[in-house]
Amino acid sequence: MAQRRVHVHVSGTVQGVYYRLTMQKVAASHDVVGWVRNLADGRVEATVEGDAEAVGRVLEWCARGPDAASVGSVEAEEGEPTGEFRSFDILD
Repeated sequence: MAQRRVHVHVSGTVQGVYYRLTMQKVAASHDVVGWVRNLADGRVEATVEGDAEAVGRVLEWCARGPDAASVGSVEAEEGEPTGEFRSFDILD
């Protein structure tokens, strides 16, 4: 399976709407690893790594977010998979 790693910044109404918790559940359901956190400027930042198709599905979800979110944009930067993560975590 081809591996993929993507670093994303999500803007819009994405804090205080369970974006991080829901993304953690979505990531787990697609068996991808990495992390997600809130930024001081109101955006959400994440790194997602795993099977290329699964990462693509998580990125599609990022553009929608949970029901209470209103995603304005998703900026994604491809990177080299490192295999450094064992789970998908919410960072403080």
